[in-house]
Amino acid sequence: MVRFCLPAGLGVSLSMVWLLSAVSLADEQLQDIACRSVHLAYAGTEVVAFANQVQVESSAPGTYFMVCGWDAGYFGMQELANGKKLILFSVWDNAQGDNPDAVQEPERVKLLHRDPAVRVKRFGGEGTGGQSFFDFDWRIGETYRFMVTCQPNENRTEYSGYFFLPVEGTWKKLVTFSTITGGKNMRSLYSFVEDFKRDRESTKQTRRAQFGGGWLKAVEGQWQAIQSARFTADANPVLNIDAGSIDGSRFFLATGGAIINLETRLRETILLKQTAGSEVPFDILKELDEASADALDSDPKPR
Repeated sequence: MVRFCLPAGLGVSLSMVWLLSAVSLADEQLQDIACRSVHLAYAGTEVVAFANQVQVESSAPGTYFMVCGWDAGYFGMQELANGKKLILFSVWDNAQGDNPDAVQEPERVKLLHRDPAVRVKRFGGEGTGGQSFFDFDWRIGETYRFMVTCQPNENRTEYSGYFFLPVEGTWKKLVTFSTITGGKNMRSLYSFVEDFKRDRESTKQTRRAQFGGGWLKAVEGQWQAIQSARFTADANPVLNIDAGSIDGSRFFLATGGAIINLETRLRETILLKQTAGSEVPFDILKELDEASADALDSDPKPR
């Protein structure tokens, strides 16, 4: 199971503050056992949509390439210890503890939508919550697109995960989870690369990916391209990590193996070039318009 992993310096909900000291200690104990987890923390205020892309350059069994993370969950793709590949979308309960059965029903993540091809279950051991799995044999060198949207609903927020199917050329809505947030939108946006195999041998294998083409939709409705990211890492003290930009158009993260920190120092900000005339991809706008129309159609009609 993927460990709770949040970039240093990002805000979190109060229900997760209790985890931070324990996570830091655990990260320090992973020296020479696991590759160091590395992150890109994106600048931005509260948003209602977060779209991002990933292209894996090198992977290894037991790797999570997390593409769209926020203060209540994360969304990306994994290579499991047995080599199987899948898409993972997780949302936390607003509760303390690691035992999912101990969380009272009203405080649990609620499942509002599930595509028939998606498996859903509860998780524990890293906080608790709901998670979903979509089997997808992603490939090295191919670019994959992810999007998360949110809709506050009284004291909860509903988070939907969308994955773009390259062959079909369409967005697939995988799942919608609702969790207690006090009615907040998405904050503290980030991506990461993580080694969760942790068998000492995994530290010898390089994990590297590019992240780019990211867009954020603010609560007020305007879109903004992701042009900057802060390079952070967990408390594992090993130094074979790196991050930077590729031709000023994409970020990269790398950890493990023979990686050397040549491009960006920890906690420094990486800037991408502003692309003149760049616009939000039409298919994103179309998908969100259709999702909004569906939501209106499903609302009870006033009497």
